[in-house]
Amino acid sequence: MNLHREGNTIIIITLIFIGGLLFGIKMLLPVLFPFLLVGAVILVLFVLQFFRHPKRVPPELDNQLFYAPADGKVVVIEERIEEEYLQDKRLMISIFMSPTDVHCNRVPVSGRVKYVKHHPGKYLVAWHPKSSTDNERTTTAIESDKHAFVIRQIAGAMARRIRTYAKEGMRMEQGDELGFIKFGSRVDVFLPLNADLKVKLGDRVKAGVDVIAVV
Repeated sequence: MNLHREGNTIIIITLIFIGGLLFGIKMLLPVLFPFLLVGAVILVLFVLQFFRHPKRVPPELDNQLFYAPADGKVVVIEERIEEEYLQDKRLMISIFMSPTDVHCNRVPVSGRVKYVKHHPGKYLVAWHPKSSTDNERTTTAIESDKHAFVIRQIAGAMARRIRTYAKEGMRMEQGDELGFIKFGSRVDVFLPLNADLKVKLGDRVKAGVDVIAVV
């Protein structure tokens, strides 16, 4: 299992903490050691699976295909005004990532990064209607040869750190790593109103693999 570099520090700290705890318990309360060992193994496996980093290659490189930027469940499809960068009405699709999903976000369409901005904020649950505007979030705008798109990484109740690798002026390709959000979160994308949707509410999608719209 490949692990994402964003997990290196957390994995090392977790292993050191658990190793020290188990050593202490074995010395002082050996009767509890077998039970804590089982719990420790479960915790380590949870942390490792959260930072798993499967290799992803888009099935087809085509800028008319807008790939999912995140693994997870489609929880919102609606028309909404994108006020930060596009400043017009767009089709918004929201993907909720649970703690069991892969949390590496990927670039859905090739283009030039025109805007990147991080906003501090609250930590409402990621499916809360106001999480898109009130939570800590990072907005990235990418312009392709035909359209401008906004991808917004949103922190949730557990997610307290958003990583974004995009920088203004960069050229990014479909399937490139856009960033990483730790421990459950949400990603919103804003598409042209005439986009041909390929998903519906409740669908599960994989970043860089599943097409969510044709633009």
